Amino acid sequence: MGSPSSPNVLDQHPFVARLLQHVDLDTEDLNSLDGIIDGELAIRRRRDLVVDGYEYRKLCFVKDGYAVRYKLLRNGKRQILNVVLPGDIVGMPGSFYERAVYSVIAITDLTMNVCAFDAYVQLCYRRPQFGLALSWIAVQEATTYAEHIIDVGRRTPIERLSHFLLELHARLRVVRRAEPASFVLPFSQEVMADVLGLSVPHLNRMMQQLRSEKLIADSERQIEFIDIDAIQALAHYQPQELTPIPLPKTA
Repeated sequence: MGSPSSPNVLDQHPFVARLLQHVDLDTEDLNSLDGIIDGELAIRRRRDLVVDGYEYRKLCFVKDGYAVRYKLLRNGKRQILNVVLPGDIVGMPGSFYERAVYSVIAITDLTMNVCAFDAYVQLCYRRPQFGLALSWIAVQEATTYAEHIIDVGRRTPIERLSHFLLELHARLRVVRRAEPASFVLPFSQEVMADVLGLSVPHLNRMMQQLRSEKLIADSERQIEFIDIDAIQALAHYQPQELTPIPLPKTA
């Protein structure tokens, strides 16, 4: 929505881009957010960031890189619940429980800015707009989880792949990591197959079908939507358009 009045080290952070979708933030607001940041962490790929069943009391704002949120079952099988992109928050929902209920693993090298969970809560008391924006972000997260349930439960393989590609594009656009009709696919076929509940060969066939039907073109992981209206219709995709946060009433 808004933009800060003067430069700040967090101006270009993708998490701030997500906040600005919902609230106006000035330089003082961004300085307050910067004040609770404990530092920047660099994480190597394949390292667990959050482990199911262990206490996790931090919020980490992803600056660059990608991860997945997953549940490991007793039989050793892994179910990916969601993908973590720049601008997303590691520690949500884990930090809201006594112990984390899911694990998060980096699938690329990743950098993120870290703050204590309690410090962010105190920031929300001082500047309620940060809490309001987080509530709206949580609604977006819940909607994404719901769509993934529909993917696995009711959408056909071609529909769920189409929906996932459109979801990734929309989420990356918000944080300025995608073009109007294209984006770089950050995930391997193995990860995508795991997300979508498909085998790698089946996923390959579905990608080929999208190409042959002239819905997408791809080269070296660059995905371009040739007919975005048609692929949205195929996927039964509805862009997420949240209502704005109501302004405070004046006396």
